[in-house]
Amino acid sequence: MAVCPKCGKEVATPRKSWKMAGRPDRTGKRLQLEIGLFDCPTCGAFRKTLSKKKI
Repeated sequence: MAVCPKCGKEVATPRKSWKMAGRPDRTGKRLQLEIGLFDCPTCGAFRKTLSKKKI
């Protein structure tokens, strides 16, 4: 469940989700991010980070 940053409505499921490698932290380890693309019925599309994991 994601909340639209503009209007505050809750959107249940993402239209699309993907994994990507984020920037390294101070120790040099990278984060694996899972990003979701959600469709708000009033505002349009927005992205939200679904999970973060150190790799």
